[in-house]
Amino acid sequence: MTQTLLIELLTEELPPKALSKLGAAFAAGIFNGLKSRDFLEEDSVATSYATPRRLAVSITKVRDVSPDKSIREKVLPVTVALDKEGNPTAPLAKKLAALGFPDLQVADLERAQDGKAESFFHTYTAPGSQLVTGLQAALEDSVAKLPIPKVMSYQRPDGATVQFVRPAHSVIALFGDTVLPLTLLGLTASNVTQGHRFLTAPGQRAVTVSHADAYADTLVEKAKVIPSFEARKEQIRAGLLAKAGDDQVLMPEALLEEVASLVEWPVVYECRFEDEFLAVPQECLILTMQTNQKYFALTDTNGKLRSRFLIVSNIATDTPQAIVGGNERVVRPRLSDAKFFFEQDKKKTLASRLPLLKNVVYHNKLGTQAERSDRVTALATAIAGRLGADVALAERGARLSKADLLTDMVGEFPELQGIMGTYYARHDGENEEVALAASEHYQPRFAGDALPSTQTGTAVALADKLETLVGIWAIGLQPTGDKDPFALRRHALGILRMLIEKRLPLAISELLADAVAQFSAVPNFKDPTAEATAFMLDRLRGILRERGFTPNEIEAVVAQNPDRLDDIVQRLEAVQAFASLPEAGSLAAANKRITNILKKNEAALAQATTVNPALLQDEAENNLAAAVARVQPEVDAAFAAGDFTGTLMTLAQLRDDVDAFFNDVMVMADDIALRNNRLALLSSLHGMMNRVADISKLAA
Repeated sequence: MTQTLLIELLTEELPPKALSKLGAAFAAGIFNGLKSRDFLEEDSVATSYATPRRLAVSITKVRDVSPDKSIREKVLPVTVALDKEGNPTAPLAKKLAALGFPDLQVADLERAQDGKAESFFHTYTAPGSQLVTGLQAALEDSVAKLPIPKVMSYQRPDGATVQFVRPAHSVIALFGDTVLPLTLLGLTASNVTQGHRFLTAPGQRAVTVSHADAYADTLVEKAKVIPSFEARKEQIRAGLLAKAGDDQVLMPEALLEEVASLVEWPVVYECRFEDEFLAVPQECLILTMQTNQKYFALTDTNGKLRSRFLIVSNIATDTPQAIVGGNERVVRPRLSDAKFFFEQDKKKTLASRLPLLKNVVYHNKLGTQAERSDRVTALATAIAGRLGADVALAERGARLSKADLLTDMVGEFPELQGIMGTYYARHDGENEEVALAASEHYQPRFAGDALPSTQTGTAVALADKLETLVGIWAIGLQPTGDKDPFALRRHALGILRMLIEKRLPLAISELLADAVAQFSAVPNFKDPTAEATAFMLDRLRGILRERGFTPNEIEAVVAQNPDRLDDIVQRLEAVQAFASLPEAGSLAAANKRITNILKKNEAALAQATTVNPALLQDEAENNLAAAVARVQPEVDAAFAAGDFTGTLMTLAQLRDDVDAFFNDVMVMADDIALRNNRLALLSSLHGMMNRVADISKLAA
């Protein structure tokens, strides 16, 4: 018989930032535990539930008894089970007793090859186990393996000490409409849970769940609880959008998840603050509302902050004035603090704060923030020169880029570093590109983030990321496994995105050399250029995969260790177009063969630099030499014009001559002069075929 199983664990308020993971892990642990014990059908489905006070899961098509199993048990090797006369030994009797078959005789056992020796085996049918037994084990395993941020110890009324994420109050274990006699955390299972703390009357707070299939509906109707985490989050999202009206609601996913973890019956209300606070940079107001109060800010269609905001309450009422007023009173001091910090910070210029950077340690092996600022400034200046940008603006932008770290606002809200620098630089009358560089030099902050919009911002952003990558790598703190405390992967991806998407005419080797040069005064500095270059090329492969290129296409370009990336996408698009030609497979295979031949004959190639027409004997090699001479100018012209697709497409006309050459000509002839001439011909062909990419990488 199969029925739906329901497990619910009712607790004190669970940590909101961990709730989603706890709910998923609780459900997955029980589901997988039952599946491994053979209590589930192939199409059994688990539904996870998680609210601030409960973790639950319902699983369809759960068996009341697991199926019988045929088990083939190895008993002992024959040499151990029998003595020299073939009689059973004491170890055999002991082993059979341990397995629960003391009456078995040797004749009852199967004798079979076991590797190089023979062993005795016994096959028997093990009866299935009861659901209660398997579920008890699965439940305990699941709870023991929950990703609990911090375990707490508490004492139950009976005096027993229990360890869990929060004190637990009750357990539901329903198989259909039957309560299973399970225990967990000192609690005995029942079919009773508790309703909403405020929306159910104290005398009616106990809610009975009559059947496992009725759990969600029962909690919604009788307990005033929406048990599904996702359903609750989507109801919040819909409520926010409805209340926002024509305005835009700022609802980052992380905030939505956290708020959904704080309420069991979400209701959205509108609140307001005084318009005078809108004089403060809106990022400050938005951050304080989101971070400290879990409120949702509103902007108009142009992105300008409104003086009304939305809250999500755990209480539904027709008279929300007290809730609204209370939240408005709570947010006002926070906004006042932000306004105070902003006004105080404006009394000092960013430039006046720079000397204090020498009091801030960046890293004990790399010096202070002032020393780091010097390195970034020198590097930004060098990069601006290479780009033909305004060197003075790059120098000023880099010099001021970290000054806002010393402001009160960034001290209170570290997330605003850079953003506040731009506001304060504008207030100080700095050039707009210098002001923007304060925030843009952090870009891109994450995958898909915008790139710096100005040349000054780009130069400072590259300098900042290169200085971090080279400096941190050099002191041995490069990423290992999934650990990357200094976000070097993100910095490398940011550098690559700027080089590719902005098509910057900068060589990676030159950028790294410029960065390394800034650390000449750092003791025991180890140049990480080789490792950092390989690291960046690995990240490059990932970026190109996300753009839809195949691994073979990517390797055709990246295997050449490109130093400049401003045309790498165009090269890959050309490779992609070439790969679609019917001639591509044959030419790629031929190129791979040529590569191997040339690699094995590097010494001979040093002498065979040009093709001697007088040594061309066979018709096939004459034809190939003529074809190479004919096509070479076309390839050169297309490549010089940046027409990488045309460069590769031109090679298609060589296929027949290349195939004929390898069919009819012996490259490694006995005559050394003849052999070297043919190697020279192949070398000329190889160089032409690999101008854009190593097309041998396209060969399967």
